[in-house]
Amino acid sequence: MIGVLVLVALIVVFTRGQPAQLDAGTPGGVVQRYSAAVLDGDEELAAEYLTEDALADCDGSSPAITEDIRVTLLGTEERASSADVRVSIVTSYDDGLFGPNEYTADDTFDLVTVDGDWRIDQAPWQLMVCPAGQKDTP
Repeated sequence: MIGVLVLVALIVVFTRGQPAQLDAGTPGGVVQRYSAAVLDGDEELAAEYLTEDALADCDGSSPAITEDIRVTLLGTEERASSADVRVSIVTSYDDGLFGPNEYTADDTFDLVTVDGDWRIDQAPWQLMVCPAGQKDTP
C-alpha cells in the first residue's frame, strides 16, 4: 500500500507544473515557444520567431539572467494581420533576509503575420535576444 502511495505521489510531482502547449499557429503559441527558447538559451531557435525588422533592429543586448524568469500569459488581442500578447514577467533574485526577492512586470509582445505565419516584431526587453551574426554594427 505504501509503495502505491509513493508511486502516485511521484507521478503527481513529475506531471504537474508543465503548462499546456498552445497551438503553434496562434500568437500565444508563438510567444510561448519563443519564450521557452530564450529561457533555454537557444537564441538561434528564438530568432526563428522574430521578424526581419526585429532582427535588423537588434541592439546586441540579451537578457542578463534567464534562469530566474517566469513568463505567464495574461491575454491576447488578435487582429487580421497583427496581435498583442500580454504577459507577466517575474524575475527572481537571490534570497534576502525575508525570503526571495521578486520583480514583476507586465509587458506586451507585438506580432505580425509574415507569409501567413505569426512572427514577433517586438518583444519585452527582458526576453529580447540578439543571436550571433544579427547584432547591429556601427
